[in-house]
Amino acid sequence: MNRAPENSVRPPTVDGIGASSVRLPPGDWPLLLDFLCRRFAEVPRAIWAARMHDGRVHDADGQRLDPASPYRPGRLIHYYRDLSVEAPIPFEATILHRDAHLLVADKPHFLPTIPSGRFLRETLLVRLKQQTGLDDLIPLHRLDRATAGLVLFSVNAETRGAYSALFAGRRIDKTYEALAPTLAERAFPIIHRSRMVESTPFFRMTEADGVANTETRIELIETLGAISRYRLHPHTGRKHQLRVHMAALGMPIVNDLWYPTLCDDRLDDYSRPLKLLARSLSFVDPVTGAHRHFESRLVL
Repeated sequence: MNRAPENSVRPPTVDGIGASSVRLPPGDWPLLLDFLCRRFAEVPRAIWAARMHDGRVHDADGQRLDPASPYRPGRLIHYYRDLSVEAPIPFEATILHRDAHLLVADKPHFLPTIPSGRFLRETLLVRLKQQTGLDDLIPLHRLDRATAGLVLFSVNAETRGAYSALFAGRRIDKTYEALAPTLAERAFPIIHRSRMVESTPFFRMTEADGVANTETRIELIETLGAISRYRLHPHTGRKHQLRVHMAALGMPIVNDLWYPTLCDDRLDDYSRPLKLLARSLSFVDPVTGAHRHFESRLVL
């Protein structure tokens, strides 16, 4: 999936859902419909035809494309996804702050940050767009679906780059809390560094030999018998970094279904959320120069 170039006509948001985009590669498909059915084989041909009849497939100029539209390599196509059956996620996000530039939300466990895979409407981004009417809302970072806590959104496209640079330049202090097994023999704080790479299946990460590309500081907050509460400070921001690091140290986060052992999580058990919370965000505002600090209201 590609982002639309600046000179393309941006499709409108429909009920909080933005359009997806794809640039047509070289190929000899007679019809655009033929390509879509090959590229997205999990979507039946009749569904793609219905989307086109309903005006949910456009070119970069905003022109509707129908089932008889020819295939033209290099063309940019916008389309709206649809999930006929999407189970509701019975937890709500809370907006903690909103101004002319930023929106800060407290994301519950199990709710994805953005549409992906089997989740479309049941995502934080779509829910917030529906709630606020802010079509240009963009997350500046993401949390795993299993992780709860603070997510920072850009409201204003003109200042978005300045806030994005905070994350790229590691100029934002992120603090997490986790519940994990007590390790009485370890002295804290621990600084854990490792090289993380993609694993199998594709959505998991693993540690490998080589130069470290991740770093986490782990502090002990309190011991609660066999389980302790930890404060985690990720210096880097690799996918699943905190979960991988905690598992590697012999204290996997409570209710983690992916690390160290992959379990079947296709059916959510809402009584057993991952005990990981994005607790706070602190930074110097690049637009106003003020010190900003946001704290989650959620508890583990």
